[in-house]
Amino acid sequence: MTASTSSHAYQRTALSVNVNKVALVRNTRHLGIPSVTRASLLCLQAGAQGITIHPRPDERHIRGADVYELAELMKAWPQAEFNIEGNPTQNLMDFIRNVKPHQATFVPDSEDQFTSDHGWSFPQDAQRLQPLIAECKALGVRVSLFMDPIPAQMAAAKDIGADRVELYTEPFAAAWGTADQAHQLSIYAQAAQAALDAGLQVNAGHDLNRENLAAFVAQVPGVAEVSIGHALIADALELGYAATVKAYQACIDQGMAQRG
Repeated sequence: MTASTSSHAYQRTALSVNVNKVALVRNTRHLGIPSVTRASLLCLQAGAQGITIHPRPDERHIRGADVYELAELMKAWPQAEFNIEGNPTQNLMDFIRNVKPHQATFVPDSEDQFTSDHGWSFPQDAQRLQPLIAECKALGVRVSLFMDPIPAQMAAAKDIGADRVELYTEPFAAAWGTADQAHQLSIYAQAAQAALDAGLQVNAGHDLNRENLAAFVAQVPGVAEVSIGHALIADALELGYAATVKAYQACIDQGMAQRG
């Protein structure tokens, strides 16, 4: 898809559900509930186009066994995608080699980091990322790089072999409902367009929710996938998985309909 392609021609934005928080609740006891695999199945049955996990080295939520159980589950859902996030200099690459998910999202987290809060930087990170990206692609795994919305960084991500970037959306979410909202949307729209111009596809994630998702999809060009965990799982505690997935899909549909 070229940068000159009309926004009307872009594929519908896919919803990938991050089930880390289901694992976090489960890990507070030794009963195996709630089940990460069951939660993923219910989300897929409700129409989610993918499942995302971020297995950290300390297994604070997703455990190694979850990765393999979910990989087995996804075999029954060939229309959906399995996305494994993490820092490729920590424990991520072993999972990628063994499971070969559809997508590996490289995130520059430290081992003790509370949550993802920044993207990769270039040229600083190029040398260590390039061979890891090449290895993933040799395995048939698409690579997305977690990036801040800085237009000038997008071509550099493409130059080292990335297929996609995942725009880190916490600053946008934090500005929602404030005077800075329109400005933040503009920043993300410019970054997404720069990625498209460089030949990348665009993902997005972090603090997207039912309030801000439609506007993001509507105004940020070419978003191929949103990965949503915390807000979606929080909503599911009240609404149930099926109703929540359908509500987020409705937000995406609303955003797609509002695209110019």
